[in-house]
Amino acid sequence: MPTGFVFHELYLWHDTGSPALYVPAGLTVQPGENAENPETKRRMKNLLDVAGLTEHLTALKPRPASDVELARLHTEEHIANIRAISAAGGGEASEGTPFGAGSFEIGKLAAGGAMVAVEAVLSGEVRNAYALIRPPGHHALANLGMGFCLFANAALAIIHGRKTKGLGRVAVVDWDVHHGNGTEAAFYDDPETLAISLHQDNLFPLGSGSIEARGQGAGFGANLNIPLPPGSGDGAYLAAFDQVVIPALMRFRPDLIVVASGFDASAADPLGRMMVTSDGYRKMTALLMSAADTLCNGRIVMTHEGGYSAAYVPYCGLAVLEEMSGIMTGVKDPFLADFANFGQQALQPHQAAAISAAAKLLEDVPKG
Repeated sequence: MPTGFVFHELYLWHDTGSPALYVPAGLTVQPGENAENPETKRRMKNLLDVAGLTEHLTALKPRPASDVELARLHTEEHIANIRAISAAGGGEASEGTPFGAGSFEIGKLAAGGAMVAVEAVLSGEVRNAYALIRPPGHHALANLGMGFCLFANAALAIIHGRKTKGLGRVAVVDWDVHHGNGTEAAFYDDPETLAISLHQDNLFPLGSGSIEARGQGAGFGANLNIPLPPGSGDGAYLAAFDQVVIPALMRFRPDLIVVASGFDASAADPLGRMMVTSDGYRKMTALLMSAADTLCNGRIVMTHEGGYSAAYVPYCGLAVLEEMSGIMTGVKDPFLADFANFGQQALQPHQAAAISAAAKLLEDVPKG
């Protein structure tokens, strides 16, 4: 079966203003470009086109999520607040999360795009799917947009799949460099959703994503954080997959794997301090696909999250989609040789210790 692909030009029209990375412009801060800008997503889509891969993917047309669908997770006050700010010409969902006119509608289109991807995979229209959507979603809380996120795209899509398609157990693998706090909060007491987040230790949100946060009540053990030391590269990430992520999936036995696909753990990202290469993302994708073949008939949905290097995100995205589709385009990553030879790219002892600590939590992951 083919790989589905969600995209819409309006995702690139979400306006995040002109701060310096994320600090608002002022008398001592010259206006610049928000780190969360359209260019990384545009260039990823452009490279997929130039490489000839897009024509082999099944286009999945996104639709806006309804207010009722948003309210399955978000409060009425939050939905109304984002609508009002957007209608008034823009503002902030919270500090550091600016958006402009029309972003309420674009945010609904992003959430709806994630829902369409889940629907297509669960119905068998496609084997797996990648939703190249914007704004991102894994930091959004029920009552607050934060970290560039307005609505919790992946979490809403999971809830939608359960409401409309009878979806059962779901595992979320979040490889964005920042902790997936919004996804964690959405399912913290839910034993049917395994939330795994690999992230740079205490990067964003500050104080979030500790190894001690393991879920609560019936959901204890179904929240698994893997905080990795700054400087972790392919060696550390692949070791975390081998020792923690894949064993957790095998124990939990999900009916669907959802990946919060941020490329900001890459070696070129301005908002992270990790060293993952396109080949690292390719190998992590291959490991997930092998697990999905064993566990859930290959069903994987990826929702795009962070990634702020306009030069490098496209090659990471191409590697992931080549693996998902099984189609090799022949386009080479021109940065790979340099990044792969960075010092300490291999697994380091202090990284191995952090991974081993997370592996000790596997026995509490609910069995499927």
